[in-house]
Amino acid sequence: MHRLDKAVQVSAGHDRFGKPLPYVVGEYFHCKLSADDTGGNLCIYDTVRMKKGGPPLHYHHDQDEWFFVREGEFLFKVGDGNFRLTAGDSLFAPRKVPHTFANIGERGVLMIAYQPAGTMEQFLVDASELLAKNPAPDEWHALCRVHGVEIVGPQLKVD
Repeated sequence: MHRLDKAVQVSAGHDRFGKPLPYVVGEYFHCKLSADDTGGNLCIYDTVRMKKGGPPLHYHHDQDEWFFVREGEFLFKVGDGNFRLTAGDSLFAPRKVPHTFANIGERGVLMIAYQPAGTMEQFLVDASELLAKNPAPDEWHALCRVHGVEIVGPQLKVD
């Protein structure tokens, strides 16, 4: 995979490629740094969440994940630990360790870095398309497995 040898600037509120991914209603992923920029070593996304909740408990076979709360408040579960993060806080989730998070306010912005990037960018594209079709659980789990993501439990409960 090719690695850029020049700077990459992405303005606030914008996507690296000019088209944020709608993930589910009220959620968008803005690519800030692409795997194509780093030779597959890293990709970074801002995820804007306009509703409470988050993904089911899962782990990545090949990616470490780093979270940085830019706005709002989030609950996290990583392994046996539970964490409450607010703007400016960060958290590391190692590969193969089950983790999940949930936005607990009206609006939250969470920066997520995947290292190495693997196929996470393609996963987000494929997931965006699949989720728009309201997939059956087995379709969702199959897509996750293709990209090295294993669903191992439910979403965090948010009041």
